Amino acid sequence: MPPKKSQPLPTLLTIGQLSTRAGVAASALRFYESQGLLRTSRSGKNQRRFDRDALRRVALIRAAQQVGLSLEEIKSALDTLPDDRNASAADWKAMAKQWQGKLDERITIIERLRTDSSACIGCGCMTLNSCTRDNPNDVAYTLGHGPQYWYGHTPADAAAAAIKPPKRNPLQGR
Repeated sequence: MPPKKSQPLPTLLTIGQLSTRAGVAASALRFYESQGLLRTSRSGKNQRRFDRDALRRVALIRAAQQVGLSLEEIKSALDTLPDDRNASAADWKAMAKQWQGKLDERITIIERLRTDSSACIGCGCMTLNSCTRDNPNDVAYTLGHGPQYWYGHTPADAAAAAIKPPKRNPLQGR
């Protein structure tokens, strides 16, 4: 028996087809469109039609959101892609360079979260023995909010910053 001939894939997708294939609710697709993340055309009956490359855009939007990129950052990157044609591999590569630094920072934080959770992270909790050594009197707070040592600062950075007039630490008495 000869193999079945496959039907050509449609070049335009309905919102239902895109929703099903991308695994994203139609309401999310409408929201992405309203935010300028997706482009649509309209059928003669005013129904949304998405180019097939919307599948890649939706996958990218979802993945970027999962690693903590904001919709504004995602839109800024997507805005560099051509409007008049499907993006090429080179277009996608150039777009990805926009957030490479931010993703590298996130990867570093994730690696520290995975491996450095048993040492002082400069968050101000002061619950580990290493906290009193590496963050005496919560000097890491002078560097900013959150786990400063996960963000790449060191106890030496905190000590140097503590020499400057410190920010008031709301967790310490006046």
